[in-house]
Amino acid sequence: MQIVIIDDVEANLLLLRHFITQLGEAHEVQSFTDPLLALAHCQAQVPDLVIVDYMMPKLDGVELIQRLRATPGRADIPLLMVTANDEVDVRYRALDSGANDFLTKPLDKIEFRARMRNMLALRANQKRLEDRASWLAEEVLKATDEIVRRERETILRLSKAAEFRDPETGDHIQRMAHYSWMIAVRLGLPLEQQQLILEAAPMHDVGKVGIPDNILLKPGKLDEAEFSIMKQHPVIGHQILSESSSPLLQMAATIALSHHEKFNGSGYPLGLKGDAIPLVGRIVAVADVFDALTSARPYKPAWEMDRAVSFMREQRGVHFDPQCVDVFLGQLDDVRSVRQRFAAEH
Repeated sequence: MQIVIIDDVEANLLLLRHFITQLGEAHEVQSFTDPLLALAHCQAQVPDLVIVDYMMPKLDGVELIQRLRATPGRADIPLLMVTANDEVDVRYRALDSGANDFLTKPLDKIEFRARMRNMLALRANQKRLEDRASWLAEEVLKATDEIVRRERETILRLSKAAEFRDPETGDHIQRMAHYSWMIAVRLGLPLEQQQLILEAAPMHDVGKVGIPDNILLKPGKLDEAEFSIMKQHPVIGHQILSESSSPLLQMAATIALSHHEKFNGSGYPLGLKGDAIPLVGRIVAVADVFDALTSARPYKPAWEMDRAVSFMREQRGVHFDPQCVDVFLGQLDDVRSVRQRFAAEH
């Protein structure tokens, strides 16, 4: 335990140090005749017990207590005030300021030992509780990490479920998720949001599990009635994901609902326009369409990069958020790296 003694009379400090050594326990004792230096020490370090005299120059004991208690992390440190027997008003003010107990002059050795042991026992219990709280916080963090891990696994499996129903996807969900993350990074989104969009983007088409096979698996162009049904998959995906309290699944629900909206308001299912479209939906729209263009489909060959880039530029401000397009096309070397990393195997 670190004990700090503050008294402007050196003889009083020597007496208190002597009494402490007679406790029979090894404690680190710091003594100060200057209350300002003592206060600075206690603000820089965390003592386990402070004994302070009242009558001192520069700073009396009550004001020192007030300043110490106002210091972050010093509200619970046991604090003893040394006063004369007739200084009742001082005691009241000291209690209001945060003193825990008193020592009266002249000091009684037996009383001093009892009060010291009580204060040090109080501090020892505080430390045990702090250690317990730290341990509990660590255990909660471990449990939370496990929940997050399982949540991510669930999302991956749901994404795979949509993939199995739609043979066009393949490695599409990995590529478009990384494209989305790249855009989020360049837009300066917070790190937590960047990670969430990387993990939530693969869920963008999970609503396709609710689309009939004759429409979802049709090799040719959909007719108007079929396309009307296909346009319901964002709503279905949102319904699947939106009831969760998980920030990850909430973002996935927003992406599922909004990634087919167009910047000029001609998209679906809500016909949102411009900034009314959630940013994550605008980001994923760029990533999703670019990868669809540059990937082979049963009804079309993969476009060359230059052709896809030209299309994205043409649709800047029409289909896509101009800023999202600009930051995406500004990192084409990284785009090529992602394509190579998640190259389709079929």
